[in-house]
Amino acid sequence: MSRAADRAARRAALSGSGPTHDDSATTARFPGARSAFGLLGEVLLIGIMMAIVSLPIITIPAALAAGVRHLRRYLKADDSALVWFWRDARDSLLGGIGIGAASAVIAAVLALDIDLAGSGVLPGGPVVAVVGWVGLAALVLALFLAAGRWSPKVGWLGALRGIPGAVRADPAGAAYLVATGVFAGVVTWQLAPLVIPALGCIALAIVAVPERPRRSRDVDDA
Repeated sequence: MSRAADRAARRAALSGSGPTHDDSATTARFPGARSAFGLLGEVLLIGIMMAIVSLPIITIPAALAAGVRHLRRYLKADDSALVWFWRDARDSLLGGIGIGAASAVIAAVLALDIDLAGSGVLPGGPVVAVVGWVGLAALVLALFLAAGRWSPKVGWLGALRGIPGAVRADPAGAAYLVATGVFAGVVTWQLAPLVIPALGCIALAIVAVPERPRRSRDVDDA
């Protein structure tokens, strides 16, 4: 019986629905993760909502911020009604549109550089291509981290200011988020409708990566 209980506890810990690392804690970290199918459905649903908000392209940061806050509420078993998602999307448009427009311009310039580097028109093409890809990865990471830190109280300026500290505190987590962006880009490039679950998975990754077990242990040890 004890072995079965131990296996169940391990499964709960891996799923994120188990207790915190403090053995005396009796509450779950993420009650909303108890149902894997329920969480999958919520990820797909919020992916649809995020895709709608992202249609003008320059509203992608707002969609990310609203999606992240929705999934964070869902995982914590707080009020996760969709009305709160739309309120967050509305509130995050202030400043978010400017960040989205600037990001779109930067991404277009970097993509053009990568294309020209591949055509052989530019001298030092391979170096230019590497710089372009690194720049795109940094841009994606900045958007993800800012969206994860945004709240109506912090605002976009405060979220952007916290990016360097977040990267220094958890470089492995930053790498995971970049990998998530690469994966989402690849699957969307292969089949465009997959952008919906990809967006939901991005929001989930932004919430989950800082809370992963290894990261939590490091914080506790510090």
